[in-house]
Amino acid sequence: MEFTIHLQVLGLVFLGAVVLGAVANKTNFCTMGAVSDWVNMGDTSRLRAWLFAMTVALLGVMILEGAGKLVLPADTFPPYRTGNFAWLRYVLGGVLFGIGMTLGSGCGNKTCVRIGGGNLKSVVVLAIASIAAYYMLWGDIGGVGFYDKFFNGWIAPSTIDLSAHGIVSQELGAIVAGLTGAGADVTDLHFLVGGVLVAVMLGFIFKSADFRTSFDNILGGLVVGLVVIGGWYVTGGPIGAEWKDYAELATDIPSRVNVQSFTFISPMGDSVRYLLSPTNFTLINFGVMALTGVIVGSFLYAVLFRTFRIEWFASGSDFVNHAVGGVLMGIGGVLSMGCTIGQAVTGISTLALGSILTFVAIVFGSALTMKVQYYQLDEQGFFSALRSALADLRLLPRKA
Repeated sequence: MEFTIHLQVLGLVFLGAVVLGAVANKTNFCTMGAVSDWVNMGDTSRLRAWLFAMTVALLGVMILEGAGKLVLPADTFPPYRTGNFAWLRYVLGGVLFGIGMTLGSGCGNKTCVRIGGGNLKSVVVLAIASIAAYYMLWGDIGGVGFYDKFFNGWIAPSTIDLSAHGIVSQELGAIVAGLTGAGADVTDLHFLVGGVLVAVMLGFIFKSADFRTSFDNILGGLVVGLVVIGGWYVTGGPIGAEWKDYAELATDIPSRVNVQSFTFISPMGDSVRYLLSPTNFTLINFGVMALTGVIVGSFLYAVLFRTFRIEWFASGSDFVNHAVGGVLMGIGGVLSMGCTIGQAVTGISTLALGSILTFVAIVFGSALTMKVQYYQLDEQGFFSALRSALADLRLLPRKA
């Protein structure tokens, strides 16, 4: 199989990422901003745009699966539908990522978009998050992997083997089938559960007149969802089958030749790995091209429409917040196996329970951080601000 199939896949991924970066810049599609608007102003328009991206991606994946044009095997990257339900990874990683993206002024995708628009603060966030992700994925201490040394020992025992409970995977249809004993109807239940979820989400999303009349929010959610579908199709459709055949025959096997779609934290670690061996072109994979393409697309939009602006840290504390945010994004994103795009759009498009749990954890971590920051403006100490924030989120009673 010729190497050109590898280049074809990477080229298509890059083009999709360019479109994603340009549209995210134009529409101000931002998952951290969506949480901020909701928590601080009660405005759910950008939150609905995020939900719309999930819904479009889920609907598109189901259509392709139903038509036999897409196959999502158990070994997708990440393994969204795995039967090992690592709930603690999803929750802890999601909360850490949510805190990190709030301190760092945006998720992985938004960080790339901001870089393309001239934001040098996001360059620092990307560099720090990438190093943290690299160590989580590839780093070792004394011959022991960084993740194994610091996380695996206490996280692995919490993982639930769903097969021991008669459930083949954490896909929602499979869970319903296992719990009801309708094992032979897993496929039918997948489409039934997915169809109901799509209908409910569309009803909620378009119930808002503000969202219905916002061209940018509709466009942003639509394009993000379509690009995620495109990633799945390129790697899980006919071209993807040739891509995997090539990898099995090639002498120098390309990195991460799995069925996959867009995510942004593990690609940061993969980018560091490539930059450490820049002549090893097999390390240029889906994620590296996705990351680069979003930056390029955002940059092209910013230059063409004259929105490119250089921005730097306002103070030392601003730098510290962004640096800490980068570390937490890198660690949390790898731990949860995805980010606000990788789990909360791409993962949810597979109907994986872990992706839904990660989405909730990310929103919680981000909302809690925003509340704490708000109360600290009144010069409250951290623990006092944390208690007030938890009370606002109805997790603690208010002080009498």
